[in-house]
Amino acid sequence: MKIMSHPARVFALFACGYFVSYAYRGINIGFAPYLISELGISATDLGLLTSLYFLGFAGAQVPAGILLDRYGSRRVCALLMLVAAAGSLIFALAQSKEGLMTGRLLVGLGLSVCLGGAYKALAQWYEVKRLPLVNGLTVAVGGMAGVAMGSPMLWLLSAVDWRTVCFGLTVLTVVVAAAIWFGVPRHKEVPHEVDFASQLRGVWQVWCSPVFWKLGAFSSITQAVFFALQTLWVAPFLRDVNGAPPAEVGLVVSVLAVAMVAGSLGFGLAARAVERLGVSVRMFCGCGMILFMLVQLAIVARVPLPLWLLWSGYGFFGSSGLLGYAILAGKFPPHLLGRVNTSYTLLIFLLIFGCQVGIGAVLNQWPAQQGQFPVPAHLTAWAVLIGLQLMTAVFYFLPQRSGSS
Repeated sequence: MKIMSHPARVFALFACGYFVSYAYRGINIGFAPYLISELGISATDLGLLTSLYFLGFAGAQVPAGILLDRYGSRRVCALLMLVAAAGSLIFALAQSKEGLMTGRLLVGLGLSVCLGGAYKALAQWYEVKRLPLVNGLTVAVGGMAGVAMGSPMLWLLSAVDWRTVCFGLTVLTVVVAAAIWFGVPRHKEVPHEVDFASQLRGVWQVWCSPVFWKLGAFSSITQAVFFALQTLWVAPFLRDVNGAPPAEVGLVVSVLAVAMVAGSLGFGLAARAVERLGVSVRMFCGCGMILFMLVQLAIVARVPLPLWLLWSGYGFFGSSGLLGYAILAGKFPPHLLGRVNTSYTLLIFLLIFGCQVGIGAVLNQWPAQQGQFPVPAHLTAWAVLIGLQLMTAVFYFLPQRSGSS
């Protein structure tokens, strides 16, 4: 008896892959105190170590897009996830900063197609009008891993050490890779028979497209800011600026992730509904990102509201930029979707890398006292991020020149 339709199975398996990818993103929030105490790494080292995931992820996007369009999401995602499992094992066994960095880089490389591959597969199995919803659901499943990086991770690390957690993630990665390889239906996985030079020209076509930059710049920088804070710097900010104790920090990290899940679902569900009312998905997405900026300003200004409420707004509206994938999918031909998704992901993850390392570098301009950085250090770093978002927002909302698509 058929238990699950093919589209539903494709969604479930690739969403599990993205769950694994998201878990690795934020794992250093819980690991940070242990890594610092065991290996004596600095704020800059921690920012670099955490962001190496995003650097590996970003560096693989161009070849990954070509591979996805050439061989399909099932094979590429499953095989590369085994690379991530190897990286996780190296990380778990590492006795030095260099070993940790090698493992982290391989994890990012191996998980580089989990998001772009999922979006390509979903675009093959679902109508365009349903993509905002199913893409949002995929992100929501991944976001549940972000929830686990808060209070649940603190509880787990009180019972077992961080290396044991890494070993567990390694096993989970292998299991999900096998499930994608054997469980995803193959009959829509038709290779696009084009030579390598033509594939590269397709990548160049995407990167040279004014539409790609017009629609992708603002959403990519908002996503970069969101993930840079959520996957590392939110905990130091809450501790140093708001004076939150560890238990409250863990709670806020989990609440933020739950809000992101709600936002992913909410924006995905509402996108087509507001379009029927005459508001384009592009404009709806833009309004969500503006609200995200306003929430950031409220956090930086330390508006007297409960921390969980402010950071819930950060999580909810921070997910609005993910509509960019669905918006771009409607602007390019189907045979380019793998390269469009991975090019957009590359842009986002390069920016995340820059934001995470940049925040650490800014913080180190002030002397730390008992492992904490002064309030002006955090506020200066975030002021730069808000300025970048504001510049790209102007570009996003400027009227398009006539004749541009």
